Order: sequence, then C-alpha cells, then structure tokens
Amino acid sequence: MILHPDRLFPADPATRAIARDLYAAVAEKPIVSPHGHTDPRWWGENPAFADPAELFVIPDHYVVRMLVSQGVSYEALGIGEGAERDARAIWRTFAAHYHLFRGTPSRLWLDHALSEVFGMTERLSPANADAQFDAIAERLADPTYRPRALYERFNIEVIATTDSALDDLRWHRMARDSGWKGRVLPTYRPDSVIDPESDGFAANLDRLGEITGCDTGRWTGYLDAHRARRAFFREMGATATDHGHPTPQTADLPAAEAERLFDRIRKGTASRGDAELFRAQMLTEMARMSVEDGLVMQLHAGSFRAHSAEVLARYGRDRGFDIPVPVSFTAALKPLLDAVGLDRKLRLILFTLDETTYSRELAPLAGAYPCLRLGPPWWFHDSFEGIRRFREMTVETAGFHNTVGFNDDTRALCSIPARHDVSRRSDAAFLAGLVVTHRLDEAEAHELAPLLACDLAREGYRLERGARGARPGGIDDIGTPVPPARGRTATATQFEG
Repeated sequence: MILHPDRLFPADPATRAIARDLYAAVAEKPIVSPHGHTDPRWWGENPAFADPAELFVIPDHYVVRMLVSQGVSYEALGIGEGAERDARAIWRTFAAHYHLFRGTPSRLWLDHALSEVFGMTERLSPANADAQFDAIAERLADPTYRPRALYERFNIEVIATTDSALDDLRWHRMARDSGWKGRVLPTYRPDSVIDPESDGFAANLDRLGEITGCDTGRWTGYLDAHRARRAFFREMGATATDHGHPTPQTADLPAAEAERLFDRIRKGTASRGDAELFRAQMLTEMARMSVEDGLVMQLHAGSFRAHSAEVLARYGRDRGFDIPVPVSFTAALKPLLDAVGLDRKLRLILFTLDETTYSRELAPLAGAYPCLRLGPPWWFHDSFEGIRRFREMTVETAGFHNTVGFNDDTRALCSIPARHDVSRRSDAAFLAGLVVTHRLDEAEAHELAPLLACDLAREGYRLERGARGARPGGIDDIGTPVPPARGRTATATQFEG
C-alpha cells in the first residue's frame, strides 16, 4: 500500500506540474481545525486509545453506514445495548468488507491513516487483518500514539471541539491547566436548549436555569441564560458557536410575539409549526448575540437526522442514518439579514448538504452581505469531487475570500491529516486549472494556496495565533468590546461543576 505522490492531481502533465508545485508549498503548513467533533476527554485526560476497532470503526459513522448498507449488523460492530465488543472480531469484519470503500473518500482517509500514521505497508484485507490489528494495538500502547502526541505529530496549530451549551467544559479546563501547550477550544452548540423537538428539551431548559441562575421560565431570562453561557465559553477560549438546524429558516418577531411563542414552547403546548418558528427566531437572536460578543456563528442546515426510527430507537443518534435534504437560503435568511446582515461585527458561516444552492443562492448571498462566509463542503461532500464542485460553483460569484478555507468536521482523530491533505491536493489541482486556462497568474495561485490551506480558516474563525479569547467586558481578538453577560452569574468559576 503505497500512496501515490500524484494522487488527486490532474492527468495533463503541464497542469499536474503546476499542481505539484502548489501542493509542495502548503503540504507542511500547520493544520487549523476550527470545526470538528473530537472527544474533549482526549485532550483533557490524554488516555491511550483502547484498540484499533475503537479508533477506526465504532465511532466513525462513514465506516459504520457503509458496512450496515451491505448487511453487517450493528451488533457485529459492537454497537447497541448488550452488544459484545470483541475488538478483534470487529476488526476482522471491517477487513472483510474493506473493498466496499473503493472509490470513496473514506478509502483515501483510511489508507492514509493506516500507512502514514501506523506504518502499514499492505492494504487491509482478511489475510492480514490479525497482523495489522496486533501491530496497531502495539503502537497504541506507546505514549507517542496518545492524543496530545498525535496533535503535535500532525502539526495541529489549533483544534475546536463542539460542545453542548450545558457542558461544564471540565476536559477543556483540565487540558488548559495541565501545562500542555496544545490549543484546544470549545464551541458553543446550543441545539439542546433551542430546538423544542430535541430529547428532554424542558429538562434542558431547567438545567440551563440552574447553572446560570437565570429564570429560563421567562423569555428575557432565557436569553440572559444564553448570554451567560456564551460568556463562559468565551472565557474558556471559544471563538465560535455552531447551530445544526433542519432548515436555515430565520424569523424576527416583535418582542411581545416572541415572548408569547416562548411561553407556548415552555408550557409544552406548542405546535410543530411553533417549533420551527422558535428555531427560526433563535437563529436571529443568536446572530444579535454574536454582534454583541464577537463569537463567529456557524449554521449547518440540510440534514434529515436519524432517518430510520428503528435505528434511532435501538442504537441512538449518529449511526449513519442522517440523509441530505433540499433547503433554500435566500428567503429563509432574509429576516436575520434584514436585522443584522450589514453589521460587520457579525460573521455567519453557512454550511449545507444541498449542493444545488451553491451557485444559485449561497455564492450570490456571500458575494453581497459582509457578514456571510461560505463553509467548506461538509459531511457527504468533503471529498475530491465535492471540493472541486464547491470551487466551481462558488468562486465565480463569491471569490475565494468569502470562504473560510477547510475544516475537517471529524470525530476520527487519525483522519485529520488525511482530510487536510485531500483538501490541499484538491485545491492545488483547482488552482492549477485556473493557471493553465490563464484565469490566474502562477504567482497569484501561490498566494492563494496558503490562504485555502489555513489562513482563511484563521481569519474566518478569528483564530489569531496564540489568541485565547477575551473575558466579558474586555476586548476581543478583533478589537470589538465584549459586553458583560447579563443575568446573576457570569464567571467561569461560578459555572464549574
């Protein structure tokens, strides 16, 4: 298993030569990972990974969904109540079905991790499954394969996790207090206290009130609770929020109407339409708060979560049954954009699983509104072809500078360098195509390559090197005053535990 040095580069020799040079200029640049789902416990405790199955198979929904689609049971993968986690048996099942990943981005990521991180020289197969399991397990017992060591080996400059609004961020505090120099930032994800259709929503609001001291039975107290939690996340280094909504619908209701809507939501008498309207209103409220405190706002829309009711009931969320759906942004975002869309203190990064909106809606919107940036291809589309389609459909209208480079959006730690490598190679190929068709000078392409590799991510997420965020009442990384959080509690110390 030798990774070809020209993988993903154009077949035409002249274009390929330019792509090689562009890639070589950015291949060793540090990794900026401003949005992802690595486990914060890894960075706090720095534990050894249990075994190859726990690292490569069980938590990776790309892997799980492919195996399930071909008849492998969740139980055979150690997933589900009462399922036996026989790591070697799970790895053998994975190896027996490795051929299923041919032609997929997962195959690129897996081959890269097995080869470059663990030194495997043969592609995984039933014949070598046990030998590779043993070799990887031996390496995992070595301290150089623990999370913090891999962070440094992968040349990660900064990585952000995605954390519930109710999280105490204990692992982030542990990492920060340990003296380790790695930069791991939390991201404020308030879906569980914004979406009335989420599990345990009423109890979540009660808990939000408990940990903030705000009255979450009242509309104004509920908003104050968000401000307080955002202030806590900022104190812990956060530079961004993240919102996963079924649609990008926004609303800007008069204060009295918003209060009545919240009362219905809080009393449990709301209709399904009320739930969508409340999510829409809260996106606008979150945008207003981002104007106040400088946190970059991310919106991920266009996924039908947990499509299989049976899989959800038996195995829980994030088991491979989230499916893309069509969404529309132009009308949906107008209430938010009418309210704060021209305020340069707001930065809203848009992600979608509906590629048809790239050229029709997203690029024209980002090419006009100063608050908008386009997030990179996400989830099903963070592949060579997906990155190429994204560039082809957005650059001609929004340019490069209204995008935020690349983020890996992964739970799988060892896939991070592989994903960034695919992105850098894909962008090198795209830029080389612009050069040979005389739409860019070669010098301009060399100026753009590092922007796409890491500089736009730093700028887009306000991740200035070494910046740790600002305390409420201070000055943030771009010089914007950060107002004190409203409500009875606002300091990190008061939120501990």
